[in-house]
Amino acid sequence: MRLSGITQESFVDGPGLRYVIFAQGCPHRCPHCQNPETWDANAGKEFSVKQVSRMLRQHRKPKRGITFSGGEPFAQAGELAEIAMAARQLGWDVVTYTGFTYEQLIESNDSGIMALLSASDILIDGKYVHELRALSLQFRGSSNQRVIDMVEARKEGCVVLWKEPSADPLSSSM
Repeated sequence: MRLSGITQESFVDGPGLRYVIFAQGCPHRCPHCQNPETWDANAGKEFSVKQVSRMLRQHRKPKRGITFSGGEPFAQAGELAEIAMAARQLGWDVVTYTGFTYEQLIESNDSGIMALLSASDILIDGKYVHELRALSLQFRGSSNQRVIDMVEARKEGCVVLWKEPSADPLSSSM
């Protein structure tokens, strides 16, 4: 798989401290994209699933989870789904960004896309639309993008928006 980069610690790409993998290659090419260097599918660096899984295990600081960003993670969904499973073995949750909508993804017959959807706890969907930019939005850049609670969406069979867990110490996190 081709990756644009890896950030070992981020607080802005999902809830809590996260390990972030930036996929290389994006068909959406949204105007004013934050990561236009990720568009070219032939750029970046080649990694195997085994290499990235090993890197996760070697990073000793505790994390809440892993985030797949891009580029477009669903362009390499099968490999990223395998990495998601390695992250789950570490007790991490999975956040996946995509320029596709949830509805577009679930219509796919691609087993890799279905595997990455199944492995994701939170899906942030939709293209970035500069005219809808809002700096106050949590984990996303434009108001058309949704933060979907995939655990609940799978139970309900429809989109369920994610709600940040309460700060109450007695409440459970995700």
